[in-house]
Amino acid sequence: MLPPLIRRARKRAQLRSRERGFTMALVAGSLVAIIAMAALSIDVGTLYQAKAEAQRSADAAALAAARVISLSGITGDPTNADGSWATICGGASSPASLAAINVAQQNLIGGVPPSPPTVNYGAGSAGASNPDCSSGGPNFANFGVNPVVTVTVQRANLPIFFARIFSLFGSNFSSTSVSATASAEVYNPSQSGPLASGMIPVQPRCVKPLIVANNDPGNFGNPLVNANGTTVSPGVYQLGSGVIGETFTIGADCKSGAPDCETGDGNLFPDNPPKWNGTFLEYIPAVVNGTPGAVPACSNANPFQQAMGGCDQTTLYACGQSLATQADLTINPGGATGDTSTATQCLTHSAPTYGGADSLAGGTTPDFPFQVKAGDGNPLKNAGLVDANDIITSSSSIVTLPIGYFGTTGLPTGVNQPFVTIAGYLQVFVQSIDPANGNLVVTVLNVAGCGNAATNPPVFGTSPVPVRLIKSP
Repeated sequence: MLPPLIRRARKRAQLRSRERGFTMALVAGSLVAIIAMAALSIDVGTLYQAKAEAQRSADAAALAAARVISLSGITGDPTNADGSWATICGGASSPASLAAINVAQQNLIGGVPPSPPTVNYGAGSAGASNPDCSSGGPNFANFGVNPVVTVTVQRANLPIFFARIFSLFGSNFSSTSVSATASAEVYNPSQSGPLASGMIPVQPRCVKPLIVANNDPGNFGNPLVNANGTTVSPGVYQLGSGVIGETFTIGADCKSGAPDCETGDGNLFPDNPPKWNGTFLEYIPAVVNGTPGAVPACSNANPFQQAMGGCDQTTLYACGQSLATQADLTINPGGATGDTSTATQCLTHSAPTYGGADSLAGGTTPDFPFQVKAGDGNPLKNAGLVDANDIITSSSSIVTLPIGYFGTTGLPTGVNQPFVTIAGYLQVFVQSIDPANGNLVVTVLNVAGCGNAATNPPVFGTSPVPVRLIKSP
């Protein structure tokens, strides 16, 4: 076949030949933009992640310091008469500040512990701006009611990644830093009556069903809390003569071996109202409503044992409300093999079968500030996380007991489940259980009073002196 005599010029082909390499240049330019956006998104994401980690670190640190204040009992010394505040939150080397610093630095920010945080203290709406709570001043006027701790955490020289490709920074670390602030408050209602809002009661969960008499064994003849909710003997026993730190025995106000807490004539046996003396305080059992949770198998025989060994969040011990809680005189939980002893041994791991209970440093007259040492039966020790006698910050041996107001006439006779008034709570550490009679030897860690006629709605929590995070200032 002969070629055509006339050929047309290939203009399009020539034009296309001039566009060769343009796509490669476009792709190369796009890669620069894509990498730049990747650098921006990843490094900005790193900063946001670091900011979230800093906030978690500050939150945990503030709560740790607040818990130390709550368990120390210094809210039971509202005027700092014993100088107990300085022992707990008196500067950077105090237990509350050290707890905040240690917890903050255990929470890594960008894979690295933050710098030691700043820890400040104050009270209520006055805010927290002083590193030493013992210095007094207007910010501590209501410290015994509503201590506040503020922790600020900072992490400098955060690591960067893709941005260093563009030589935006001299190394893989930037001059960018993140910080976070958290405030936690502790609330003890005992001294809140004189405030403008009046008495604000608390209603803790997991309260044990042992309603103790409103009498102070260590200050014989005095109640634990007044009718208006104030603590009758404020202060720390180890530093003066207060109720905090007292060690005494509590036992059932029931006849040993009797089937219930009443005798045949319908009178509470042996004392109505329950008695006390210099070393002994009686209790009566409370009605347990619902089914408690987190119950060990070794304390699961009946609802009373379940409430003692586990967490009873159903029964409401309405603090400060007249005749709002029921006692249960149809049972007798006392005695060496009674429900109280059996369940408490299971709870505290005190029987040899359960390994061995936790203890307070200093023994039956514990050192102040109180420190809990892990026992052989402690779950942390069994898990290999701590050794026996290591200092720990939480223990199942710390329990909350309701304080009953029985008046001068005591309980009505012939009533199996009479109503009583809960006037406050004792936060105690169970030191030991007497194998002969099942009585409990306890040390008072804190007292919270609600009075006999509180009208404000309660504050809820897991402790009679609860802690919570509040907004940062």
